[in-house]
Amino acid sequence: MRGMADTSKRAAKLAREITAFAQEHGGSAEGQIAYVGQTGARIVLVGADGVWGDLMAPSVETAKQATEQAGITVQESFDGAMAEKVKTGPYEWSRMAGIQLGGPPEK
Repeated sequence: MRGMADTSKRAAKLAREITAFAQEHGGSAEGQIAYVGQTGARIVLVGADGVWGDLMAPSVETAKQATEQAGITVQESFDGAMAEKVKTGPYEWSRMAGIQLGGPPEK
């Protein structure tokens, strides 16, 4: 019983965080849940304005409960259609590209 209560509480907290993210980024968001082993599951969010973020859940089940409670659309994969919605700025480009495309050198 205790485990179920803990899962419900964690899912409710994540749902509030997802809802707040959506409200801050254009009023809606969609997500994708990725299993990351014993660590749990990663919920990747993309707001209506193209800003992305992520949250960690202790399990895929908790992540599913949270996204359902938040009422967001969950995609099966972070495919081209979802990635196309993400807007990146200079910071992301420099971090992702590194020195290959003129990003900051590794220290």
